[in-house]
Amino acid sequence: MGKKLTEAQIETFHRDGFVFPIDVFTEQQALQLRTELEAAEAKWPEAFKGAARNNAHLNLKCLDKIVHNETLVDAIEDLIGPDILNYGTVLFIKEANDPGFVSWHQDARYMGLEPHVGITAWVALSHSNEQSGCMQMIPGSHGVIKDHNDTYGEENILTRGQEIQDVDDTLAVSLNLRPGQMSIHSARVIHASQPNNSSDRRIGFVIQPYMPPYVKQTIRRTGAQLIRGTDTHQNFDLLGRPAIDMAPEDVAMRDQINADWAEILYDGAEQRRNF
Repeated sequence: MGKKLTEAQIETFHRDGFVFPIDVFTEQQALQLRTELEAAEAKWPEAFKGAARNNAHLNLKCLDKIVHNETLVDAIEDLIGPDILNYGTVLFIKEANDPGFVSWHQDARYMGLEPHVGITAWVALSHSNEQSGCMQMIPGSHGVIKDHNDTYGEENILTRGQEIQDVDDTLAVSLNLRPGQMSIHSARVIHASQPNNSSDRRIGFVIQPYMPPYVKQTIRRTGAQLIRGTDTHQNFDLLGRPAIDMAPEDVAMRDQINADWAEILYDGAEQRRNF
């Protein structure tokens, strides 16, 4: 038995490459976090557009609280050990009846992080189900990194519209989550999500990845947060936490990290998009 996960959940993660659902917040707590997030969105709409959806935890306290939540981090420790860095975050918000989708891909393919031992926490702040376009996973697909094609599809919300060809989607498992639950998946597992056909926003906050400090960024040095334990490797510049929302120095830090990410994620690409 781990700090948060059961032995069965830990076994499931190693076998399938993902585990869900994991209770982190109550529905009421998730609603409060959503309320805080949407209030920030109304006040600072520019902070939710394009590349600014990346690493918003560096300038918004409501997201910072999620990244450092003790219950959530306990589950991460059960899988990667007591020394934990957070590389970054992404807000995946699909509006009601939004045609945006995520094609079949593996996170590790373009992130430049070696070895591929990082894990992603996907936290639901609204209902995430098949109607709203929840994530789908291919169990056991985390063994080998596959070739990806860059499509730059207009409705594909990945940076390069990257996709793996010939995925057998009959094997897919839908990760249905209530608000306040999360899933955890390997950086190597094949996953996707479909459009939101519901009447509500589908709000996913993705911490990507949590990783042990021995992981290296192979393309460009950048920053990360020390979440728990110690960092004796110093492979990343350690980043602070926001004391207030949208402090100019925190926004500047976010913009610098996002500029680093653009160089990393678009390394070798034929074109770029603003996310």
